[in-house]
Amino acid sequence: MYKRRNGSKVHAAVDTLGHLIALTVTPADEQERAQVDALCQRVQEATGDTVNLAWADQGYTGEQAKSDAAANGIELQVVRLPEAKKGFVLLPRRWVVERSFAWLARFRRLSRDFERMPQVLAGLHFVVFAMLMLPKAAMLWAAGVSS
Repeated sequence: MYKRRNGSKVHAAVDTLGHLIALTVTPADEQERAQVDALCQRVQEATGDTVNLAWADQGYTGEQAKSDAAANGIELQVVRLPEAKKGFVLLPRRWVVERSFAWLARFRRLSRDFERMPQVLAGLHFVVFAMLMLPKAAMLWAAGVSS
């Protein structure tokens, strides 16, 4: 299916270290809360149904999103901004996925929306995360070989 939209939106699920577990790519005009079911299914498939809790930003609010996550065995906790916000406020656990998106921003191919098919864009995200994790894996492997 060819792209008939201006822009796309990437919904990513990462672990506590910021490594990619699952993602979905949708047209930019679709709601975030409508993607909770598909993303939760992919997360549980990738992890073997071991995820119980997920933190999300305010785009994933609502009873439908909460019930879609609960249908997949995940408790969805939405991290909200404080009411009387003054200056920079570090939100608990939400910064992990933002850091992962910052890692992705270093790759030129992902900086613009050139891809015609969402499957290609999703595949590129997995390739980039594999490239980001290779030096860490090589370091751990070298430490294991030398000891």
